Amino acid sequence: MSAVLSNVSWLRSGRVLRVEALAGLVTALALIPEVISFSIVAGLDPRVGLFTSFVMAVVIAFTGGRPGMVTAAAGSVALVIAPLAREFGLQYVIAAVLLGGTIQFLLAVLGVARLMRFIPRSVMIGFVNALAILIFSAQLRHLFDVSWLVYPLLALSILIIVFLPRVFTAVPAQLVSIVVVTAIAIGFGLQVPTVGDEGALPDGLPMPGLPDIPWTFQTLSTILPYAIGLALVGLLETLLTAKLVDDLTDTGSDKTRESWGLGVANLAAGLFGGMGGCAMIGQTMINVKSGGRHRLSTFLAGAWLLALVLLLGPVVARMPMVALVAVMVVVAATTFDWHSVAPATLRRMPRSETSVMVVTVAVTVATNNLAYGVIVGVLAASVLFARRVAHLVTVTSQLSPDRSVKTYQVHGQLFFASSNDIVHQFDYTQDPDRVVIDLTTAHIWDASSVAAMDAIRTKYGARGKEVTIVGLDPHSEAMHGRLAGTLGG
Repeated sequence: MSAVLSNVSWLRSGRVLRVEALAGLVTALALIPEVISFSIVAGLDPRVGLFTSFVMAVVIAFTGGRPGMVTAAAGSVALVIAPLAREFGLQYVIAAVLLGGTIQFLLAVLGVARLMRFIPRSVMIGFVNALAILIFSAQLRHLFDVSWLVYPLLALSILIIVFLPRVFTAVPAQLVSIVVVTAIAIGFGLQVPTVGDEGALPDGLPMPGLPDIPWTFQTLSTILPYAIGLALVGLLETLLTAKLVDDLTDTGSDKTRESWGLGVANLAAGLFGGMGGCAMIGQTMINVKSGGRHRLSTFLAGAWLLALVLLLGPVVARMPMVALVAVMVVVAATTFDWHSVAPATLRRMPRSETSVMVVTVAVTVATNNLAYGVIVGVLAASVLFARRVAHLVTVTSQLSPDRSVKTYQVHGQLFFASSNDIVHQFDYTQDPDRVVIDLTTAHIWDASSVAAMDAIRTKYGARGKEVTIVGLDPHSEAMHGRLAGTLGG
């Protein structure tokens, strides 16, 4: 392990080691009910999700590029593979996970992480707010149709998590809350929902192997769509989570390494019969807010998870769900960007930016899938940006003193959205026989703009008038020279 955890002087710090170990423990405790529920969503045995989470957390601690981030069986991946599991069973899911991990590795090599720079700030804020809403809403099922005893325990847990750090920081408040509430529930024999009610905990280790499926083209055609979906959704959610942790911790990370590390983790999960996964946003927030900043907390989250379900299964099964619900509720409240919805912020913010944030949140909450929300948010931001930039193009004109030449000055960026309107800003009938189009303060970006220039020249030519284009910068001149007159009617 020391070879992989290189350049880590913090390993010699007892305080940091304690914080990392305790952060990993809190994260592991929070992982158990979430992973069990995701397994059920996918239509698989809860033990599949638990072992998947152990394998992925341990592997990503060595291969990933974002220290402190937790990878495990995730809800978004569960939604992708659920139809495959329902129709074809676990063996086909394992094959899809292996193929999906391979695709993730190849996409990482091709530089997919660089696409992160095209995600606008408004989409990121929408992503964060939607994440908080999803984390909170996922806890509601544990708070309805339950014993009234759940509510005072919830209040006590939240009070400990919020106020204990003001006077005591040696142990994460989340862990203290879980221990105190569990002790009260067990000590007084309170009848409240427990972790064991969520599903069976494993009692043995899985063995590695390949899925028992026919290795045919038909099998490939069956699993390929699910493998692609798993790969894309997992990468998107992982890269967004990495960026979020970068901002929270004021540290950088290697997104390309995180991408191929995720592929390796999914391959390992598949070899051990797992369901696949990606970065767990809620559990990553718990780890980070508990003080986890290094690879050790991620590694120990997986190690603690295995130890808890195998060695302390009966104790963990008796843990009241409300103790973990309280942790997630506080995480949701602190994750939400309250400043982004403050009236003063909304008054200052351009409506297009606010619209993109709202669309991202709405789609994410409606589909219960962060990837869908981000994709729609990016598309909305792109359309609004193109629309806004299109209106920044202006055309002015001036006649020569002898009225024999008319010069049009074009100002702005010419691309598909703006160049479609520019054709209609010339007076083809009344202009003199010589027309000059000055592009000194403009730039041609695409073939649509070249086609627009061709259309203008054609309209003037049909009336026997000569058009000269001047002021092209080197890039625009090269594109215009290469495409002009070749784009068809």
